[in-house]
Amino acid sequence: MFKQLFGLGKKGEESPNPAQTPQADAPQSAVQEDATGGLQKLKSAVSLTGKALVGKIVSLGHADGRLTEDELDEIEETLIRADVGMDMAIEMTEHIRKNPTIHSQDKLRDFLRSEFSGILANVPEATRLKHQKGKLNLYLVVGVNGAGKTTLIGKLANRFRQQGEKVIIAAGDTFRAAAEDQLEVWAQRAQVDLVRLDKADSAAVVFEAIAKAKAEQADVLIIDTAGRLQNKFNLMEELRKVKKIIDREAPADIVYESLLVIDATTGQNALRQAEVFHEAVQLTGVALTKLDSSAKGGIIFNIAKQYHLPVKLVGVGEKIDDLRDFDPHAFIDALFEL
Repeated sequence: MFKQLFGLGKKGEESPNPAQTPQADAPQSAVQEDATGGLQKLKSAVSLTGKALVGKIVSLGHADGRLTEDELDEIEETLIRADVGMDMAIEMTEHIRKNPTIHSQDKLRDFLRSEFSGILANVPEATRLKHQKGKLNLYLVVGVNGAGKTTLIGKLANRFRQQGEKVIIAAGDTFRAAAEDQLEVWAQRAQVDLVRLDKADSAAVVFEAIAKAKAEQADVLIIDTAGRLQNKFNLMEELRKVKKIIDREAPADIVYESLLVIDATTGQNALRQAEVFHEAVQLTGVALTKLDSSAKGGIIFNIAKQYHLPVKLVGVGEKIDDLRDFDPHAFIDALFEL
């Protein structure tokens, strides 16, 4: 069950960078980054969180005696600042307080690794983004304005297109003309088709996009949606209409994901909006953007523990190919790579 949500102010969407244009004829070996390079990108993206969270707490450890109350308070504050969530921060600090043997740097490191690994291991669904060859893979992307939906859609479209798949983007955020224009730029750079309709609601756009995807036997359809929360009732109704169109018009055997996009730099506030989107479209996972720009990557643990949603994608940089499937084990390793 999601908790009560709080308000969040608007923020402009990211605009694509011309320098991020993919090469039209890039060979497959250039498209798929090797494991070492991918891990290095993740380590770099998580480094701010690693230093601010793990590094800070471990530095408080000492060889002699138990941790002082001031040091315990600092541990709790560090966890809260990293966005792991108030309840989790209090619970973890209390565990350390009741276990006086946890006072050295090694013991603190071991405790944190065990706790964080256990939280991610308890997420009920697989973290990898669902995708099957030979079927229409439909990704409904939701989130507040400014979370990075447009950029994530462009990166995801580029990834699938470079894997040789037929990709269509639906410009379903019809409330903001700028969103449609930005998607058009991303679609051109990713070299994929865009469905946009003048003076139409998002349900009509989605209807046309699904019809096009079926007629052209597309592999991937990515649907953008509105993110304005000033009037939650209108947003909910719009999203429900979109979901009804998907349920009615899409092939029965589609592979479906409904992804909530969260900006890691404002994670805690953005996460509290999840209830609105979950009620309307039944979220299946989270895409975390701007991880490389934030020391608040602890939001991943909050998502897993409080909301029981798997993080499926993470943005680890500004380039068009800086999008990664979330790997819990690699994330934990990168977090503790100080």
